[in-house]
Amino acid sequence: MSGYDYESKVVSIPDYPEPGVIFKDITPLFSDAEAFQALVKDIADHFRDAGITKVVGAEARGFMLGAPVALELGAGFVPARKPGKLPRETFSETYSLEYGTDELEMHVDALAPDDRVLVVDDLVATSGTSLATARLVERSGATVAGFGFILELAFLKPREALAEKYPSVDFYSLVQVA
Repeated sequence: MSGYDYESKVVSIPDYPEPGVIFKDITPLFSDAEAFQALVKDIADHFRDAGITKVVGAEARGFMLGAPVALELGAGFVPARKPGKLPRETFSETYSLEYGTDELEMHVDALAPDDRVLVVDDLVATSGTSLATARLVERSGATVAGFGFILELAFLKPREALAEKYPSVDFYSLVQVA
């Protein structure tokens, strides 16, 4: 791990997107070239020996992290998108967020049964997005090989929620917020 102080670049925005929620803005990490390179390399290095063949990132910040991590790993990138954004046949998964519900879709032919998949996103809170993404991976017949995040809201226990369904799958985050 690079030892970069990622947490110093994360900005807390109170009452966004609704009252009582403290939004963690990670965009300063992406706008700082040194921070961006370090976080992509640190996540990729953690999973470098896991045999990852595809990285799946959820719309939209998961794209910003997933694509460069895939490139660093020499793997393909697969987007998990909001409904109606993909042009071919899709799988769909609805999931709960800490402040509502949402849905993700993935092309049915995006992954193959021999793919080992790293699910990435900028932040994991209640794990709803990650669980939905992992279900899309499973529906394609591929294997979920890891979960990688910049920020983990540890007080919401996402690690435990993912371990319930995926007890042997590696979970990695650069910053844990207690």
